[in-house]
Amino acid sequence: MSNSAETSYKLLDGKKLADEIKSEIAAEVKELTAGGRRQPHLAAILVGNDGGSLTYVGHKVKACEQVGFKSTLLHFTDTSITEEFLLNEVKKLNEDSEVDGFIVQLPLPKHMDADKVIMSIDPDKDVDGFHPVNVGKTTLGLSSFVSATPLGITKILERYNIETSGKHCVVIGRSNIVGRPISILMSNNARVGNATVTVCHSKTKNLKEITLQADIIIAALGKPEFLTGDMVKEGVVIVDVGTSRVDDATAKAGWRLKGDVKFAEVSLKASAITPVPGGVGPMTVVSLLLNTLKAYKA
Repeated sequence: MSNSAETSYKLLDGKKLADEIKSEIAAEVKELTAGGRRQPHLAAILVGNDGGSLTYVGHKVKACEQVGFKSTLLHFTDTSITEEFLLNEVKKLNEDSEVDGFIVQLPLPKHMDADKVIMSIDPDKDVDGFHPVNVGKTTLGLSSFVSATPLGITKILERYNIETSGKHCVVIGRSNIVGRPISILMSNNARVGNATVTVCHSKTKNLKEITLQADIIIAALGKPEFLTGDMVKEGVVIVDVGTSRVDDATAKAGWRLKGDVKFAEVSLKASAITPVPGGVGPMTVVSLLLNTLKAYKA
């Protein structure tokens, strides 16, 4: 618990939880491989040298090492490679029985059709959960590979015993990667679910009126400190998915990572809240490991 003069809130520490889950995965992998089975194997395709993508893929490779997975990075620094070449690399991974799951890191160069590339991934190896088959299964409440960030959010809510059944959950943002899938998961008949969900976006009118009614708010719109203290009610649970770099001369790097929530204000009213950094981000990487282990055991 973190305390202030006016209130106290539970910090939904994603970094701490991610470390716990990684320890659990490592123990399971050790047990599986002790019986003579090969290591789970996660592969990643990266095209170009986008800073954010390089960092993210680096985290994934490091996480694989920590839990005893084998990892393969196919890094094509030449962004002029053809779409046909990339699709052939995807085909090779689809057919490689030693690879349990793989991801194609987005964004791709502009001359490539990202949707076409994602559609070419074998749904049984689509550990990012972006293939329409997995999205459809998630929507129907069937066993699937759930997109890493929404899966990470549900794990945070589950492990910190946040009650979701019958609650009003407001999701701000409607992206195919976070907003839409988490809105579906929160309304599904599941341990983390059974909520009444409202999806808000850039065209939503009277947003403040809606957020003031929310028991749970999942902010995933990519606007730093958008959600302020006057937009939430007492006791609200806040999940902040935002990660924006904001210039800050006092910071060593010259910038700071800010979430979509104005933490200093909103935390005064919240009963539980994720920090940025150290909240949803670490759980996104762990979710990829969980999906890979699921594929390995299938």
